[in-house]
Amino acid sequence: MPHTQPHTPDPWVFDQAQHTLHELFGPNAQFRPGQYEAIEATLSHRRTLVVQRTGWGKSLVYFVATRIQRQLGLGVTLVISPLISLMDNQIEAARSMGLVCEVLNSSVEKELRPQILDDVRTGAVDLLFTTPETLFAADMQQALPHMQIGLFVIDEAHCISDWGHDFRLEYTRLRSVLPNLDGVPLLATTATATDAVIDDICLQLGGDVYVSRGPLVRDSLSIEVVRAANAVEKYAWLLANLSQMPGSGLIYCTTTHDCDRVAQLLEENGMPARSYHSKRDPAERTQTLRLFDQNRIKALVATSAVGMGYDKDDIAFVVHFQLPSGIVDYYQQIGRAGRKLDRAYAILLYGDESDLRIQEYFIASAFPTEDETRRVAHIIASAPGGVRFMDLLNELNMRRARLNKALDFLQNDGFVVKEGPRYRATEQPFAYNSAHYEAITARRHAELQSVVDFAEGHTCSSQAVVQALGDTLAPVCGHCANCLGGHVFAMREPSDHDRHVASEFVDRDHLAIVPRKRWPSRDLVGGSVVIREPNEEGMCLARLGWGRLGGLVAQALDANVPFDDELVWQGAKTLAPCVRTQGIVAVVPVPSLTRSAVRDYASRLAWQLGLPLVDALAKNPVPPQSTQENSFFSCKNALAGYQPAQGVRLAGPVLLVDDLVDSKWTLTVCGSLLRGMGATSVHPFVLANAERG
Repeated sequence: MPHTQPHTPDPWVFDQAQHTLHELFGPNAQFRPGQYEAIEATLSHRRTLVVQRTGWGKSLVYFVATRIQRQLGLGVTLVISPLISLMDNQIEAARSMGLVCEVLNSSVEKELRPQILDDVRTGAVDLLFTTPETLFAADMQQALPHMQIGLFVIDEAHCISDWGHDFRLEYTRLRSVLPNLDGVPLLATTATATDAVIDDICLQLGGDVYVSRGPLVRDSLSIEVVRAANAVEKYAWLLANLSQMPGSGLIYCTTTHDCDRVAQLLEENGMPARSYHSKRDPAERTQTLRLFDQNRIKALVATSAVGMGYDKDDIAFVVHFQLPSGIVDYYQQIGRAGRKLDRAYAILLYGDESDLRIQEYFIASAFPTEDETRRVAHIIASAPGGVRFMDLLNELNMRRARLNKALDFLQNDGFVVKEGPRYRATEQPFAYNSAHYEAITARRHAELQSVVDFAEGHTCSSQAVVQALGDTLAPVCGHCANCLGGHVFAMREPSDHDRHVASEFVDRDHLAIVPRKRWPSRDLVGGSVVIREPNEEGMCLARLGWGRLGGLVAQALDANVPFDDELVWQGAKTLAPCVRTQGIVAVVPVPSLTRSAVRDYASRLAWQLGLPLVDALAKNPVPPQSTQENSFFSCKNALAGYQPAQGVRLAGPVLLVDDLVDSKWTLTVCGSLLRGMGATSVHPFVLANAERG
């Protein structure tokens, strides 16, 4: 059972901790309430869980404990952190405290790893940051028995709990390490844990756990929920109000594409902004954070990649462009703001139903299904010599991401092991823990509903947030929008001009269609896997269901009616420069046996562009392309589904038109056929992107 009171204060530990604090921060420095108690609990070789709000100083606990232990000649502090991006701030802070730090993760060059491990073994390093994946890498596992570990730290410990809002599968492997740390101080830290998560973490830590838990209210934060029914309204609000907000801040988006688009909108309208997410180059991400740290940009537009552990104490605002996954996630992200400011603002733009659909998709796809895992396990068990990933992909009509997820869970549960490039079944019989996964899924739906209830509530926003986290004693804040009965700052209603600019921007959300350059397998094409004459980069007019144009596409598809003339006019306007510069001579529709809408649209588009419509392709009866889950099956289905129309020859560049794009194999196969019919280049144009996760 967890304890909330430390042992009787140890005078020597207290003197050492105070001396270290004064040495680092000056003679008048004082520990925050609970900090010293957590340090003492950690140094007394108890298992300690620190649950304190962002900015409280959780890392100071293990920095001071490390300084004291190293002065006594004890071993290295090993810090397990879930994200590489979290480590930069902590390393800088630790080094400023005179600690010799190293980091070992996937970003460290292979040739540097032996020297780092050797420095840790010889005691030249005080503190080593690493990730769970690196901890279980072969070189680290070989080095661990020869390391003297003085303190084992699990940062962002909610990731270790199945019930945590940011559960990471790779974190569960830490459970196998903890029993081997008998006698080693163990410290777990998090800012975001409900009562259920705290109980689960304590159970996993084992033994006598001291819990340091403080109040969660951030007095400096003023919260407001702003109604915004769609992307245009959200963009317009940013145009009207971002310049009204003080300082610099964060704008959280759910997808990387939205990060890029929001940053682009702000940049185009005179507000310095940068996007930050996992698809950005690491050097670019580092430079972006540096600009933000120096307050040289107004807004950092980010996914949750900027979240846990990021430390900038003068963030003046956090805007949520989309609905977060739950109250816990929301609390953690707004907690980035106002750490050393008298006032900071947290704005949630709420009301777009597509936000809810995105989060529901994430919940639904979090776990592999029983059918997926059973099929993967069966194929692996049927191959005594093991199976390569690509062999599985080519045998199973399953998305790559879903196959990876199934393999991750099968390995984590001990049913499968990976030996080199091959997966092999263990002796453990397969079983699917459906009750456990269903319970977690239900909990995540409840968390999503909690943030919806919060957004639609009329009580004190600050109180509602922390009460959901278990802080039932928090008073009303008096400075959120609900308490004030008005806006938290001098908020402006978007003007007609703001809405016009936002609407025009949404209609310009044209996605590039990057051509495929390789076939998924030689077996499909009977020759080189390289596509000798790939399509040119194409263009997608909108995202399905997104904005005015994407909405028009979705409406036509749902009602099975011809596409609106507005889509024809917008398509012609968008394509006119390409038609002129590339010398396009004809429009070719992708044929269908069941719907005439694409040909009808292509015919009207060709008329607007002053080009002939050429029915150069014929369709064969095959299953719908939407039923094909990965590249191998999608390509195979497309190859069987299309052929050249008899008696048609082409000469010159052509425009290939379809309604939706997902895997791009329909466009790739049709483009290859058209090149074989004489087209000198093929330029795809698609109404909407329907790419699945």
